[in-house]
Amino acid sequence: MGLRDRIASDRNGVAAGGDGVSYYRRRLLEEVDLSEFATLSEPQRRARLERVVGRMVSREGPVLTTAERTRLIRQVIDEAIGLGVLEPLLADPTVTEIMVNGTDEIFVERDGRLQRADISFGDEAQLYQTIDRIVSQVNRRVDESSPMVDARLPSGERVNVIIPPLALHGPTITIRRFPRLFTLEQLVGLGSIDRPTERLLRACVRARLNVVISGGTGAGKTTLLNALSAAVPASERIITVEDNAELRLQQPHVVSLEARPPNVEGRGEVSIRDLVRNSLRMRPDRIIVGEVRGAETLDMLQALNTGHEGSLVTVHANSADDAIHRLETLATMSDLQIPFEALRDQINNAIDVIVQIDRYADGRRRLAEVSVVASSRRESFRLAPVLTFAAEPIGPDRRVTGRFAHARLPEPIARRLVLAGEAVPPEFAAAGSAGERDAG
Repeated sequence: MGLRDRIASDRNGVAAGGDGVSYYRRRLLEEVDLSEFATLSEPQRRARLERVVGRMVSREGPVLTTAERTRLIRQVIDEAIGLGVLEPLLADPTVTEIMVNGTDEIFVERDGRLQRADISFGDEAQLYQTIDRIVSQVNRRVDESSPMVDARLPSGERVNVIIPPLALHGPTITIRRFPRLFTLEQLVGLGSIDRPTERLLRACVRARLNVVISGGTGAGKTTLLNALSAAVPASERIITVEDNAELRLQQPHVVSLEARPPNVEGRGEVSIRDLVRNSLRMRPDRIIVGEVRGAETLDMLQALNTGHEGSLVTVHANSADDAIHRLETLATMSDLQIPFEALRDQINNAIDVIVQIDRYADGRRRLAEVSVVASSRRESFRLAPVLTFAAEPIGPDRRVTGRFAHARLPEPIARRLVLAGEAVPPEFAAAGSAGERDAG
């Protein structure tokens, strides 16, 4: 069966996605020097290549419907300059994560739930071609001597690649989409946070309290951090420090810093810690750290204790209790030998509020807890929860329901808000006392 017959034999375009795509991709590379298009924008590059491939299909290809012809041309361009079969998923705004487990298993996350995609790679060579295209954009390589790599696509998506022998069932790609921007108002509308807590957190940011956002992977920490950052006054100078640039602040005076991994020779690394230290020399009004995960935690704590108030930071943790102990553990990773009592002193003085966000069984993200650090100096950590989400048992529809329960804001924090000209929401100023608990 010839090429024309193979393409025309399947009116759904399955064959066109295999032999036809490979053939026209080869013809495209023979006729066009893709480097000539390097100065063009992505839409311009695609538009010109679509015209070239369209002429090829009209001249050499079989009779196809308009839909089949459009699909074939798009797939050829995706293979030539994009990420092949993954391009439609990257173009789908409802997909928040893409997981490739070998050639035949591709899963996506939509609305917090995993679904299997109805696409696959033709063979392992095609999958490796996609991997090479990803890592070459960041001057990295993947082979048996270096089988793991983190990268970022030009459009902002974070990518992790791991190949055999570490990945036993074939090359694996995980692509995390650029977080969608949500305002606090929108998060209230989605039920991720209630109105009184939204007002409280806005007041905390404006009053220059130091806020830690904690949660698990994919819980929505960066989304919440983006939303909270909107409460920072436009007149302030903000320095953001991230491993992978995801924050998109709207204020006019923002300096964004991004860490750099080592190159293929193992040189040129610039760590989060290097950037945190450098940010202190840049006259910041606020420092926002996308995530602390190592020795930079100590530098961050020292910055918060030396006049850089009103900062925001995220950390991986399963609860507010876990978050404060994790900060202590991460700070010990510094090369400075600091006694635990001194670290505890720094954390108690530096951190004011811990906001825990979780992803629940139905895939929705909600604030699980907001706690104030009630301990001081070198005493054991004590947290005063002022908000908790009380979940109900999951019903037949598998939806998580519940209510946000409020408690009185501890007097020292309430006083700081008032002195800064911020009102304490009535729900957090009611009679009674927030129940303190030892952390741990």
